[in-house]
Amino acid sequence: MSEYGQGNGPAHGYGDDERTFEALPPAHGGAFTRTWWGRVWLKALEDSALDLQQLKAGRRHARAGAVGAVSVRPGRITAMVKDRDGTAYRSDVLVREFSEEQWERLLDLAVDSAGHIAALLDREMPPHLVEDAAAAGLDLLPGIGDLEAECACEAWDHCPHTTALCYQVARLLDEDPFVLLLMRGRGERTLLELLQTRSAARAAVPSARGEEEAGGPGEVGGMPGVPAEEAFAAGFLVPPLPAPPVLPAAPGRSPSLDTDTPPEPGVDPAALEFLAADAAARAHRLLGTLLSGGDTTAPAAARPTVAQDAVRLAAGAPVPWIAARLAAGSGRSRAELDLATRAWRFGGAAALAVLDEEWAPDAEALERAGARLAEAWADDDRPTLRRAGGGRWTAVGTEAQLRLGEDGRWWPYVKAGARWSPAGPADRDPAAALATAFAAGATGAGG
Repeated sequence: MSEYGQGNGPAHGYGDDERTFEALPPAHGGAFTRTWWGRVWLKALEDSALDLQQLKAGRRHARAGAVGAVSVRPGRITAMVKDRDGTAYRSDVLVREFSEEQWERLLDLAVDSAGHIAALLDREMPPHLVEDAAAAGLDLLPGIGDLEAECACEAWDHCPHTTALCYQVARLLDEDPFVLLLMRGRGERTLLELLQTRSAARAAVPSARGEEEAGGPGEVGGMPGVPAEEAFAAGFLVPPLPAPPVLPAAPGRSPSLDTDTPPEPGVDPAALEFLAADAAARAHRLLGTLLSGGDTTAPAAARPTVAQDAVRLAAGAPVPWIAARLAAGSGRSRAELDLATRAWRFGGAAALAVLDEEWAPDAEALERAGARLAEAWADDDRPTLRRAGGGRWTAVGTEAQLRLGEDGRWWPYVKAGARWSPAGPADRDPAAALATAFAAGATGAGG
């Protein structure tokens, strides 16, 4: 019995050497634990118990909510467990505490990898820490025979009461693996303090060497430094960033949804495949932008509306039946959608707005536009421009038009049948934009 803690050892600081958890509600159906470490805990119980019937009875007790508040302290867990007739028994399960030397080894392992502590803080039991500890001769999780039972019912083996307690503790471990570390002898706050101190001490070693070389404390190469304790006290738990991913040569292929199982009503597998392929293409572009140092964030105002997104999707030249659905979704005829997708390819939502919306420049904006048009050509070369309403000017005697966007850029347009069609991307120079429109009209590229 001396190998097991009795719960009366010295406190380990901050008063966190004992935690009490309120009684959990009954567990109706399903497994008692959802984590891999919870399953290891229960396997240790099930491998240790000699009487299968006692084990089943304890599981029923736990499901029925017969386990009261659970007290956890180094080496021991305790609770009052009721029988069906209401009789309550104090039940204890003893877990072997780590010695000071074993804790030293475990702390060294944890400090070696900040990811271990980051996982614990996220209430996860990192499997690599368990594996590293096992390699160092430390069984962090219990195994067969490691859970020793003591119960007021005076059973010599695991009885329904200690079994029920173990099942209930599995639920606690699911939520907080620090419960296990407390059983082994260290509470959460104490453990984190020890890890911070150890990390700061390690960091101070190269710092002290640098100070010696620089000739003064707190300075390296003549520059003021920061004490290692301050630099690492808050940041040592942050795991290192992973290496940047490699941009694939092309987007991944979308999954095939053409199966023998009929789809649910209202679900179109072909349309879903199309949307999945579009999402993969956008993700590929975003990753490329991110890896090249570009900005992948966009303000909410810059995100496309549903109607704009329908045009964006149609700009990818989908099959005709999808294009027809996108036209209906954007509120356009097929001919109108063709013009809209043409605009989108030249300039996205900004170009689409110039196509769809006839904005009215204020007096100051008109004056600036007039001055810009006047200075764009020499006197003997200036085309005759007639304002066609809003921010639009048509070159007299031609099928070319300039449209002024609200951002001050000029968009070339050319007459295609009865409609004006986008002829190219925007330009800050109206002369360059009009030259694009003339060229498009001459080659018929606006149709």
